[in-house]
Amino acid sequence: MKWQGVIPAIMTPFREDLTVDGEVEGALELQEHRLTVGPNGKVNANVKAREVVVLGTIHGNVEVGDRIDLRKDAKLVGDIKTVRIVIEDGAYFKGSIDIVKPEVAKAPPPRPQPAPVAAVAQAGNAPEGKK
Repeated sequence: MKWQGVIPAIMTPFREDLTVDGEVEGALELQEHRLTVGPNGKVNANVKAREVVVLGTIHGNVEVGDRIDLRKDAKLVGDIKTVRIVIEDGAYFKGSIDIVKPEVAKAPPPRPQPAPVAAVAQAGNAPEGKK
């Protein structure tokens, strides 16, 4: 979905990727999707998304499940909580960054492996001189 113009207040949660090339105020929640703030985009909101790409401006805290990418003309004022971050040369950022470990699905406990069976030399198969 691409949005141009003004999104007033809170318009969440979104069920698909969103590109903003206008103004957004309030809060944006795209837990399983990507938010792209285009070069003309101005977001005055707290953001929660799987992935965020910023070419425009965000004023607010950003919580990202996977990765945030601040391109060269991006401006972000707020705190970031993410697993991975890319800040291109020329981007403006003011705030704090909290790098967190990715949430890994809990693996089932390992099954016990059978002990290796030692090769048993049978009397008929023993090497010469050992009979």
